[in-house]
This record gives sequence, C-alpha cells and structure tokens, in this order.
Amino acid sequence: MKAWYMLGVAIIILCPAYHARAALALPPSGGEKRCLGCHGAQMSALKFPDGDTLNMYVDPEAFNRSAHRGLGCGGCHPEFAKGRHPERFFRSKLQYRLKESVRCLACHPRGAIVARGPHAELFRRQKSGEPVVCTDCHSAHSISAFDGGRGERSYCLGCHLRDEMMTFGGRQAISIRVDVAEIGRSPHKDLACSDCHFGFSMEDHPRRMFGSKREYLISSARICRRCHFDKYASWAESVHYSRLDEGRLDSATCIDCHGGHAAYALGANRLLAVSRCAACHAGVYRVYAGSVHGRALLAGNGDVPICTDCHSSHQIRSASSNGFHDAVPEICAKCHGNSAVMGRYGLSASVVKTYLADFHGLTLSLYRKEAGAGSRPDRPMAVCTDCHGAHDIASVSGADIRTLKLRLLGRCRKCHPNATVNFPGAWLSHYEPSLKAAPAVFLVGLFYKIITPLMILGLLVQIVLHVWRYLANR
Repeated sequence: MKAWYMLGVAIIILCPAYHARAALALPPSGGEKRCLGCHGAQMSALKFPDGDTLNMYVDPEAFNRSAHRGLGCGGCHPEFAKGRHPERFFRSKLQYRLKESVRCLACHPRGAIVARGPHAELFRRQKSGEPVVCTDCHSAHSISAFDGGRGERSYCLGCHLRDEMMTFGGRQAISIRVDVAEIGRSPHKDLACSDCHFGFSMEDHPRRMFGSKREYLISSARICRRCHFDKYASWAESVHYSRLDEGRLDSATCIDCHGGHAAYALGANRLLAVSRCAACHAGVYRVYAGSVHGRALLAGNGDVPICTDCHSSHQIRSASSNGFHDAVPEICAKCHGNSAVMGRYGLSASVVKTYLADFHGLTLSLYRKEAGAGSRPDRPMAVCTDCHGAHDIASVSGADIRTLKLRLLGRCRKCHPNATVNFPGAWLSHYEPSLKAAPAVFLVGLFYKIITPLMILGLLVQIVLHVWRYLANR
C-alpha cells in the first residue's frame, strides 16, 4: 500500500497537467501528520538576520481547498522528507521566498508560465533586477489561480480575510477583514482593490499613521473623489464639510452615508437614505417619523419627501441660513406644485403659486432682491415651514388641525403681537377660494370678474359713440 502511495505522489510531481488540477486528494501520511504536529499549530515565527519574520503556521483547511491539495509536504519540500529537518540559513525573508519560488519551476516549466497571463511582463521585469516571487500572487499553502484584477484581489485577501485588528494609538482598533460577499453585492464589485486603494500594490504597501479610527475613515472617504469628483465637489461646499474643516470629526463623509466595501446607491432606496441620516440626526428622525410625511414613508409611500429631497444629497446647506429659509417655497413646490402627485391625494397643486402671489410671497421676493443688493432685512418673512413645521409637518385636517392652528397663531404673533385667536382665520391663506372653501370670497371675486369686463366694454362703447356723434354734428 505504501508503494502505491509513493507512486501516486511521484506521478503528481512529475506530471504538470495533473499537478495543476490537483484533483487527487490523498489521505495524510505519517510524514504529513508529523509536519503538522508543529506547523499545524500556532507557533513562533522564523526570524531573519535583518529583523524580518515569517510565520511558520500552515492552515490545513486552507491547504485542502488549494490547487495543491493532492500533494504531500514532501512534494514541495523534499529535503524535509523521511524525518529529516535540515538547518538552513537565509539573510532575509526575500531571499527565502525567492529560493522557495524556484521550486515552482520543477512542475511549471518557465516556457509554459511565460505563455500565460501576466507572467511575460513579470519575467521581463525580473531581468532588470526586480525580484519575482510566485507566492506574491498565488500565496503559498492556500495556492490559487491568478486572473487579472481578481488575482490582485486574491493577493490582498491573503491578509484581509484574517480577523486581525489595526490599532490607533493603542486605544481604538478596526478590523482589517474584508467581507467578500459585501463587495459582490456593491456597485464596485467589478473593481480591483488598487482602483480605490491607490498607492497600495503587490510591490508596495505603505505604512500610514492615524491618531484615531475616525481620522482613518475620513482619510479613506477622500478615495471617492477619483471617480465621483462632481459629488465630492458638491460635498466640499456643504455644511458637513465646513463642520469637518472646523475640526468636527463626527461630521458625515462619503463612507458614513454610502458605506465602504459594502457601498450602497441610496437613490433607489429612500428608506435606507433616511436611516443613514438618522444615524447622526436621531432626534430629528424621531420628529420626522411622527409627521404626516414620516408616517406615510414608513407605511411604504414613495411620494413623500425624505431628507435629501429638501436638504439635497451632497451640497447640504445649513438650515439656519437665510438662503435656505428663503428657498423653502421652491423646495415645497417640488411636490406641492406637481399636479400629478397632488391629484393622487386630492390636494391642490397651486398652494405655493398662490402663496407667492399674496403679500407674504411678494414681500419674500423683495427680500431676495434686497439680499442680492446686500441689504436684506433681518426679520425673516413667513414661509411654509414657519406655519406647517419643518420635520414635524402636521396634516391640515383631522387630529392635527388643532396643532397646526396653534402653530400658525404663534407664527403670526412674531410679526403681529396683538393677533387674536381668530386672526389667522381672517386670512384666506394660500388656498384658492371656491364654493366649498370661502364661498363669499369666491362669489365676490366671480362678480368682479364678470362686472369689470362689462364696465370696461361699456366705457369703450360710450367713447366710440361720443366720437361718432361729434364727427356727425361737425
């Protein structure tokens, strides 16, 4: 039986095609068990004179999943067979790895390697003195095939599949482990690692120092600008960026909203977009969730506005600025000026238009012109959110009507201190009068719409007759 085993090992070593497939999974021999007695346990690292180290641990499960799973230890390490364990000396870890790479040529002839994939370029660089180590791309005991960008990813994952931590100042830490499934579900699934992590390659892995985990995440967010410069430029003009520029490290970045390796496109998932904002603005979210808009969104209504509809996605302005306050009617008009959307709920699509046509709206237009001239009045003019609320918007009917009336009275008294409870009711607001709403105003308006043209027509007829009579009696 032992003779057949040794014959099988010899066939695998001597036959490159069979070796590449590694289809035969031989049972571990006594020699292999002896090797794994030390190398299958977490053991100390091999130290080199230059101070570098090499971990001598071999993961049996990773090896059994590799392309070489049918080989025994002696297939690649024949000098350690039959209980021999010779002492060897290497000046550096690189020298050791280069020496071990020569073993690959025993089963993978140089001509066959050069004919496949990127090897020709690698060997060309080797002639100019640049070392080429097979395990840089294929790994050692968990050996795998290299396939362009996917191969680069496999190389990176050789370390980044481990549950190891990167520490910051000895107090904070972040895992270096990358969830491959998350990348596979993200819009970046076809990118190579170096497309985002520029400056890192199989040849160069610079060491960077950060004072905290948050500083590292902020630095990583700047990666996005290479492909999404327009979005990054908009974010650079936002209140989030200005807070960050002031030293507020908790201000939102690309990664906070869209994620890192598990990047999300938030445009199609409105509920997810709101949840991202809620991570930092929990108090505002609780108020919004109780409003007429929030309740509808949580019930599955996709027509109601979310955070980004009012504040925008990237170029977010401070809601306390005069510019944002003056733009509120246009923001609300995105939905409340849309006849198709308002028609689905039996609401008027002219509420913003009528507001802009009344004394509040006209005064706001004057305020904007004065702001352009640098002389805008300090007192703000009443806009939609002043009466209806911002995040806590109440319905104009039903149980919310009392809350709305009290809020409206409070807003009126800011400019009209002596306003009574009936004061808001004396204002037609910005709804168009009809036979159901304000019938007296509607009928008076209808009367004037009819009588005014008739009076003008009568006046013109009188003028014409007067001129004709004057000319006839001349």
